[in-house]
Amino acid sequence: MPTPSDNTPPLNASIAEEISARSTCPPEVERETLHTREERPYPWVSAWERRSTSDDAPDNTFSPTVPSNQTALTPSDGTPFTSTDADPVRGEPVARAPTKGLLPNYSSSFLRPGSRFTGTQQSDSHVYSVDVEIKHVDMLESYLCGYLRIQGLTEDHPTLTTFFEGEIIGTKHTFKTRNEAWGATEKTDMQHWGRFPAWRSQAKQAKRPDFTFRNFAQREHLFMRWKEYFLVPDHRVRSISGASFEGFYYICFNQVEGTVAGIYFHAKSEKYQQLELRHVKDYGCAPAMEFR
Repeated sequence: MPTPSDNTPPLNASIAEEISARSTCPPEVERETLHTREERPYPWVSAWERRSTSDDAPDNTFSPTVPSNQTALTPSDGTPFTSTDADPVRGEPVARAPTKGLLPNYSSSFLRPGSRFTGTQQSDSHVYSVDVEIKHVDMLESYLCGYLRIQGLTEDHPTLTTFFEGEIIGTKHTFKTRNEAWGATEKTDMQHWGRFPAWRSQAKQAKRPDFTFRNFAQREHLFMRWKEYFLVPDHRVRSISGASFEGFYYICFNQVEGTVAGIYFHAKSEKYQQLELRHVKDYGCAPAMEFR
């Protein structure tokens, strides 16, 4: 989340006027993706959904079978009906068998699109109110994204909202930060992860270069990195006077209790700023389901 900074340039007045007029984020006419097409061609569509659209073979697993004491209906020439043949009773086309497909799965009812969390970020001298809204979760890709909102950071901007993306530690991402632009070394990683009691049982193994955090979705705690990328609603604004979001968060998420513990890291910011969030009850809301 943005943190106080005296080195960032002031927000241009013309850009500030455009921000208030924006109805979408990023603007539809200038929407940019944060990853190349080769890395994630459709960031809002999960690998499960892409796989289902590319598989046209019908799945007859759940198709009704004809009892042994009955005779199946067939055309006069003795060949079985196809998906394009007409129903001999109703005279209507027979529906095609559902194609194979799985929607994105969520390892916890607390961590899914639409989930909201509220809490604080605390430094030595200040406490800021923070709200997080999850927009997309894809456990297969070890990916999530959403919006992070902080209040009271600067006098000119009482509320700031940023878009962030998250790496879920598991078979795809390790405890060691691979993105050099984020400024974290292996020592930095171990120091920050080590502040989470739930991580300490993995400390020795995590240092091995070949270590993979398997079965991560079935564990009580998920470990993640959250990286903010731009302000909302104008994605062109990368910095603002009095605040900086160039760092990222080390995250420990409790899948049972729905709590988030985080530590903010940036080389030029105050060390070990703590993020504490709790899931906002939604009284029975659930992710959408689709039947095919």
